[in-house]
Amino acid sequence: MAKFDLKNLLKDNTYPGRGIVIGKSKDGKNALIAYFIMGRSENSRNRIFEEFDGGMRTKAFDESKLTDPSLIIYNPFLQINDSDIITNGDQTDTVYNYIKEFGDDGFSFEKALYTREFEPDKPNYTPRISGILNYDFANKAFNYKMSILKSANGNPEVCNRYFYGYNPLDGIGHFIHTYLHDGNPIPSFYGEPEEVELPNTAEELASLVWENLNEDNKVSLFVRAIPLDGSKATQIIINKNK
Repeated sequence: MAKFDLKNLLKDNTYPGRGIVIGKSKDGKNALIAYFIMGRSENSRNRIFEEFDGGMRTKAFDESKLTDPSLIIYNPFLQINDSDIITNGDQTDTVYNYIKEFGDDGFSFEKALYTREFEPDKPNYTPRISGILNYDFANKAFNYKMSILKSANGNPEVCNRYFYGYNPLDGIGHFIHTYLHDGNPIPSFYGEPEEVELPNTAEELASLVWENLNEDNKVSLFVRAIPLDGSKATQIIINKNK
C-alpha cells in the first residue's frame, strides 16, 4: 500500500501549485503521467494546454489578457527517442536539447538541470519540478526520475538541487508539487516526492486528479498512459477555460 492517498493530498490542499505524478498502473500494463497547473492571478488562470506532435504546450486562453508570458508559457511535455520529459517550465526544453545534442549517458537529466535553478519570481522563488521516463519496450519496462530545484528555504542566494530515481512498482507512483500549500509568500514543497497509489487507465487518473483539485484555483490537466507493449499512448487534456 502506498504511503499517501492522492485524492486526500489534492482535496486537502487548496494550492499545491503545479504538480507532477509519475508511476505504473495497478495492472502493470502502463506507465502513467499526470501534470496539472493552478493559478491565483488572472495571468496564471488565463491558460490552456494544447497538444502538438511530440509534445504539449501552454498557451493563453485570451491573448488580449496575457500580461507576462515569461514563466507561464512553455512546453510542459516533450518526447525524445524513447523518453518522455515532463516539467513545470522551460527546463523541459533544456533537458530535451541536452539529450539531443549530447545523447543520454544515463545522467543527462541531471546534467541538464544543473544548468538551471528555481524561478526568479520573488518572493516565492517557485521551485522547478521535473520528471523523465525512459522506456525499454522490448522488455515491457521503464524507469523514471524526478527532480526539484529550489531556494534554500526562501534564500535566493542558494539553489538546492534534488534528484530521485525509481524502478516502478505496479500501482505505485510519486507526486511532487511546487508548493506545500497556499501562503504569502507560498512555501516551497519540502521532502521527497510523495508515494501514491495509481489506477489502471488515463481516464481514471484524470478523473481522480481533476475532481479533487481546488475548484477555484485549478486551470489545466494533462494525463498520459503509455502501454509498455509499445502500442499507442492515450493522452487526455482537461482545460477549465473552454
